[in-house]
Amino acid sequence: MSALSIGVVGGGAFGVALALSAARAGHGVVLHARDAEAVAAMRTRREAPRLPGAVLPESVVPTAERAALAGVDALVLAVPTQALRAACEGLAGVLPAGLPAISAAKGIEQATGRFTTQIIAETLPGCVPAVLSGPSFAADIARGLPTALTLACADAGISGRLAEALSGPSLRIYHSGDVRGVEIGGAAKNVLAIAAGIAIGLGYGESARAALVARGFAELRRFGEAYGAQGETLMGLSGLGDVVLSCASAQSRNFAYGQALGQGASPQEAAGGKLAEGAFTAAILARMAQDRQVETPIATAVAGIIAGRLGVREAVAALLARPIRSET
Repeated sequence: MSALSIGVVGGGAFGVALALSAARAGHGVVLHARDAEAVAAMRTRREAPRLPGAVLPESVVPTAERAALAGVDALVLAVPTQALRAACEGLAGVLPAGLPAISAAKGIEQATGRFTTQIIAETLPGCVPAVLSGPSFAADIARGLPTALTLACADAGISGRLAEALSGPSLRIYHSGDVRGVEIGGAAKNVLAIAAGIAIGLGYGESARAALVARGFAELRRFGEAYGAQGETLMGLSGLGDVVLSCASAQSRNFAYGQALGQGASPQEAAGGKLAEGAFTAAILARMAQDRQVETPIATAVAGIIAGRLGVREAVAALLARPIRSET
């Protein structure tokens, strides 16, 4: 495929990593960040403040000007879910009609219960919403370590072309038409990662973590199927694959957040100034599950802990006291 111009919105670690990957695939990249100082550092020193060690090639053009995105062939929105609506509203009127707009966020909008492609459709009606998700740490992508993701779009032709275009020497992208399944896998796994971190923080050991992850994944599947996700998608990279990564590594911000909770930190202290998407997703996910009469005791417990309604040991005791039932 011929070289494209790829726009990346978000100067955080994941946005920079995706910009580097697109550059390695042979594309020119317009990297938009709000922080003018960060943009200046990236322009002059070719360094990314949020991703130490990353060196930006000349094919990546950092900018704080939204207008610079007007000519791109595809747009990647690498901003947190709760900030996505504002970011898209700021781009309204800048982007051409028909432009693929790919969310790289993993969450559900807390105030509305909207998934990320729904936010894009509402705020950028001329664009074609898509979502990119899967097991990935920004540092791994930036270093060029082998990584595989899933890109989903309702238009199968567009998802296939985008997956081919954005795949590179070390990043393999599969394509899918199951937009909702890919979104739900990415959002729900963050809540499960918090739960897994809590178990380890409490000192409950690997057996407890494994049991919690297995039962949590059963919740994820029930929730996903209630909202139209395909079972095969939830068993794939953007579901099970991301659960495995996020629940097993302290590199995961959500796992680290849960681990701090398990060690006695308050929800505010546990964040440590870093974003854990699952902390915002837990409550809305539990509420949406209740709306569809889906049992999600682990996600509901996490939401209760974050809201301060439950202590971590109280929540675990309540989970262990649930009635014995068939494993389904």
